[in-house]
Amino acid sequence: MTQGPLTTEAGAPVADNQNSETAGAGGPVLVQDQLLLEKLAHFNRERIPERVVHARGAGAYGTFTVTADVTRYTRAAFVSEVGKRTETFLRFSTVAGNLGAADAVRDPRGFSLKFYTEEGNYDLVGNNTPVFFIRDAIKFPDFIHTQKRDPYTGSTEPDNVWDFWSLSPESTHQVTWLFGDRGIPASYRHMDGFGSHTFQWNNEAGEVFWVKYHFKTDQGIKCLTAEEADVLAGQDPDSHQRDLRESIERGDFPTWTVGVQIMPAAEAATYRFNPFDLTKVWSHADYPVVEIGKLELNRNPENVFAEVEQSVFSPAHFVPGIGPSPDKMLQGRLFAYGDAHRYRVGINADHLPVNRPHATEARTNSRDGALYDGRHKGAKNYEPNSFGGPVQTGRPLWQPVPVSGVTGDHEAPLHAEDNDFVQAGDLYRLMTDEEKDRLIGNLTGALAQVSREDIVERAIANFRQADADFGKRLEAALQALRG
Repeated sequence: MTQGPLTTEAGAPVADNQNSETAGAGGPVLVQDQLLLEKLAHFNRERIPERVVHARGAGAYGTFTVTADVTRYTRAAFVSEVGKRTETFLRFSTVAGNLGAADAVRDPRGFSLKFYTEEGNYDLVGNNTPVFFIRDAIKFPDFIHTQKRDPYTGSTEPDNVWDFWSLSPESTHQVTWLFGDRGIPASYRHMDGFGSHTFQWNNEAGEVFWVKYHFKTDQGIKCLTAEEADVLAGQDPDSHQRDLRESIERGDFPTWTVGVQIMPAAEAATYRFNPFDLTKVWSHADYPVVEIGKLELNRNPENVFAEVEQSVFSPAHFVPGIGPSPDKMLQGRLFAYGDAHRYRVGINADHLPVNRPHATEARTNSRDGALYDGRHKGAKNYEPNSFGGPVQTGRPLWQPVPVSGVTGDHEAPLHAEDNDFVQAGDLYRLMTDEEKDRLIGNLTGALAQVSREDIVERAIANFRQADADFGKRLEAALQALRG
């Protein structure tokens, strides 16, 4: 930054930034000291509402480089040729903690990636797990209320957490993930990322494919035990943020190998699991992960508030060739994320440098509102117009999806092998004996904090339905702990 005189926000030079203006040497402060009033008023407004979820986060800029030809699947320009590079911004986060919480906690991690493409920004808002606790967005506020502070006690209550989970058996798969070895990553660099949802890709011919995104860490998976995390969270609450920042500062740029699972649209209806159910994964044997690119983080933000806290991501930010799926959780998020940012940051949040397109220009008819920067000058604010304004393309970003039936509050359709427990059981049986021991220990410690026996019994019953040995070992471990 250029050196020069300190100024007020209006640009006037500041004569004295050490002493308030007073009526005489020992008199009261004068209201005419506008520098004092300006500084105090700004200080009172320096914080915007923190995110309700994913409040605790860190971010960095980077590049995505295409390593494979995927033009047969999607017409998205940023993946149109091998070797093409696109600027990105990635925000990591924990889900349940507030802005001042520690990094090293047992919690899913947000993995929100913004591609600054020449066709507009594409946001891929995922997690470090391929599944989630629920499959329908109508349950999301209830779920998050159980993870946050109780309105009466003001504390996070294990009874609330496990009451909801035990009454929502579809959560069994994600809970098994969360309390396994990968429940507490050692750092943001040493964990995988997932788009989690199913998305639509469509090519120039209009053919449709369903895809799932995978980001495999090239640093290797590293995780913390519950005991290690407890120590680290107390000693260094900023451990993950510091690790990311310092690795980039020393030129040790973290990278991920990016891949997708690809399902031809016609196969979705008869796949053995509902392919749009966020509580389930697609078998890699059925749909192998195909490498498409490399993601590298190589530049730290200059200002955490301006670029990390004010960054906004919405899964509704698509580009031509990519679109949504009938995933009911995704459908809810298409509204909820943009609405959260309009409330939290403001109606013109997309004008901020970290959020606005970097490789193209946004051309809209939206005007005014808080922090509007006047970028449109005297241009007309309606369409169509005969004054050279922007015009529609006539070509949707994604292909239409056929629908049928009557409107109503429908459950997601069941496929041949759908149930709430089979994949949790599969995950348990994939674990080594040592991994199972740690999983049982982590779950036992958590369930031991629940005060109501009916909630504990219901939770164990869910794990028993996933795998008989799973439930049996958990029940025995709890009995032993309680003496």
